[in-house]
Amino acid sequence: MVRDVEKIWLKHYPQEVRPTLEYPEITLHEVLFQRAGEWPDNTAVIFGEHRINYRTLAGMVAAMANALQNLGIQKGDRVALMMPNSPQFVIAYFAILQVGGIIVQTNPMYMERELEFQLKDSGAKAIILLDLLLPRLLAVKANTGVSLVIAAGFGQRNEALPDGVLDFGEVLKKYPGQPAPVAVDPKNDTALLQYTGGTTGVSKGVMLTHFNLMANMLQLKEWFVSQGPGQECMMGVLPFFHVFGMTACMNFAVYEASAMILHARFDPKAVLDSVKQHKPTVFPAVPTMYVALNNHPEIKAAGMDGIRVCVSGGAALPVEVLERFVQLTGGNLVEAYGLSETSPAALSNPVKGLRKPGSIGIPFPDTEYYLADLETGEPVPVGQPGEIAIRGPQVFKGYWQRPEETAQVLKDGWFFSGDIGRMDEDGFCFIIDRKKDLILSGGYNVYPRDVEEVIYEHPKVLEATVVGHPDPYLGEKVKAYVVPKPGETLTAEEVINFCREKLAAYKVPREVEFLKELPKSAVGKILRRVLQSEGLKQAE
Repeated sequence: MVRDVEKIWLKHYPQEVRPTLEYPEITLHEVLFQRAGEWPDNTAVIFGEHRINYRTLAGMVAAMANALQNLGIQKGDRVALMMPNSPQFVIAYFAILQVGGIIVQTNPMYMERELEFQLKDSGAKAIILLDLLLPRLLAVKANTGVSLVIAAGFGQRNEALPDGVLDFGEVLKKYPGQPAPVAVDPKNDTALLQYTGGTTGVSKGVMLTHFNLMANMLQLKEWFVSQGPGQECMMGVLPFFHVFGMTACMNFAVYEASAMILHARFDPKAVLDSVKQHKPTVFPAVPTMYVALNNHPEIKAAGMDGIRVCVSGGAALPVEVLERFVQLTGGNLVEAYGLSETSPAALSNPVKGLRKPGSIGIPFPDTEYYLADLETGEPVPVGQPGEIAIRGPQVFKGYWQRPEETAQVLKDGWFFSGDIGRMDEDGFCFIIDRKKDLILSGGYNVYPRDVEEVIYEHPKVLEATVVGHPDPYLGEKVKAYVVPKPGETLTAEEVINFCREKLAAYKVPREVEFLKELPKSAVGKILRRVLQSEGLKQAE
């Protein structure tokens, strides 16, 4: 097994960024209470017209923690959290941690079958959720171990809550004060279960410790060259139930005693209005959000160039989308890379200094990576494709109750990501694709991203993705799914001919299908697996 790698990327670290940091063994909720003591009047949360400072936020967190303890939640109990970005989410998140509970991050878009699986798999004892989602929970609750239900609403509730369901606001009022102290080991105790999206199989609970999350937050602080307590303002449009939004916005804001602007859902106009009004300094988002913003008529006037750093992650950022965003806004957009298993941030283009469009950048402080041969696991030469393996303090401790799956991807501290990339002579990594998304067509390897990058260059294309479908002759054929820009007319022949001019013949799509929209996850990641499964059905 690989023990050491040559860190050729360090020569491209910005002068302000240290390659090695100190990581205090402290819990996330302790950080919140420290900041509330040091900077009590700093704005913590902006939600519509509502503002909450750190003093008030800490008081509400303590009250909810006291309530959970009085209602029977003990150290190690799993508590599901199922709601969009809101003050209630932030309060519940830190309260669960304060009593030593383990947060089960639950997607509010889950339907009954998905929700039941996650509650049963995690062994959740309680759930805190948006009241509008109660029907889904109540349809499956009897099949789970959930005994405590707390529902939160954003406005006036028209009807009473069902029997046995507690009201979030009433609970806060009933249990003021601090809970009894709970000893938590930051390095070894699990803080939350972040379920993988299931894009490569059955969804698994990624066990992240307080130390994992603290380390990643400090790495982001260093990389983004933070301006100090109260000086940042984070745009919270990514859902916090997703690890990217949770770390890059919520946890980062708390560590910096700074404000987080909460949006319960992504609406391009609302986001641009929010940029004008609140002037965020850090803007984390996924590529589909940047595509939507690029195509909004108010993008140029929103003041995106005033944001210190815009970050794209969660999926590959097409070069065309990056370049168009910079052209339209003058904004500072960098592509980063991470996974649930790395808390999530692992690599990024520098905020200042050398960047390479199409690259996911270089590793964060104290993070190493190499590209592993798919057969032997040994490093491949510079420029050759291999599986991205990552080592660092942010790497998870394993999958919940899945020791065999853990052993497959976690080897001597190295996490094998399932993503295929190549490293250039400067140590920058370029994602080629997911190992499981690789298309084997006529004996050739086709990486979907290679084809997607070209299709995005077509001036009439809004969004596109490429998948492999069964073919009796080729084994798999390349098929493109394309969303044209509003008002544009586009034919399959146009797309195919455009690709023929720029790609080897075996990479050119054999079929093109036009859709009004591409299937996406709650965080906005395009779901190739949905389109692949449709292709399999058609082939049967």
